Amino acid sequence: MSGPMPWVIAIMVAMTAIALAAGLALGNAISSARAEIEGGVTIQVIEPRDDFRAREAAAAVEAIKRLPHVAGLRQVPQAELDALIEPWLGTGIAAATGAAIPVPSLIDVRLKEPATPQQLGAIEQAIARVAPSAKVDAQSTWLKPVFDAMVSLQVLSISLVVLLAGALAAAVLLAARSALGANRDVIEIVHLLGGTDTQVARVFQRSIGYDAAGGGTVGLALAMVVILSLGRRFASLGAGLVDSGALVWSDWLLLALVPLLSTLLAMLTARLTVLHALRKML
Repeated sequence: MSGPMPWVIAIMVAMTAIALAAGLALGNAISSARAEIEGGVTIQVIEPRDDFRAREAAAAVEAIKRLPHVAGLRQVPQAELDALIEPWLGTGIAAATGAAIPVPSLIDVRLKEPATPQQLGAIEQAIARVAPSAKVDAQSTWLKPVFDAMVSLQVLSISLVVLLAGALAAAVLLAARSALGANRDVIEIVHLLGGTDTQVARVFQRSIGYDAAGGGTVGLALAMVVILSLGRRFASLGAGLVDSGALVWSDWLLLALVPLLSTLLAMLTARLTVLHALRKML
């Protein structure tokens, strides 16, 4: 680990592994959330009068049960709804104002297949008579902006991985050219003694390979510390979308391959750079 090159590679590998881990975690979260909500439909009964709203919700549940493409449904309890709005409205609103704030009844419907406009239309038609104040929404529709933002972040992570790989190759190229210039006289003597360009390139390739292997190992270790620390912090949030983005064994395998691939890239770059420079030298 002497000299600046191994440490430059260590920094590149650490940043690459962190960016790759972020992209993989986002991909896991997107896949898990889409699989969970693709067939999800939310029905809001927004009738302001409590007794009418309760009757409409019960009638809507019975009407939806008879539909063939429904896998299951659940009417969200009032206590759960109150807990959802409590962070924004607080508690004791009714006592303070003298009137209760009407909260829509929610019905969570699970379809056997991803929700389509035809299926949403069938649900709306089935409950139109018994629950005229009901509103039908596909969960995937109102979460689409969230998914689009997460996909954009995933593309950014992949782009960073590509840019860091290019930066690593550029750093190796500059280091190889600098070493060639510093050892030009020695290389000429080696040529006079019968040494070939391939033999000279192999020496530089081996040296860069050692630097890349050592730096890659250190870089991966640093990245693991950061990834595990961030993972522990996000896990403490207890959010479903965050929990679904946990890395699986295949993701850890890809991260473990980062130092190996970086070493191969560095060795290939050094070899091609040296061979090209030697052809021009002679």
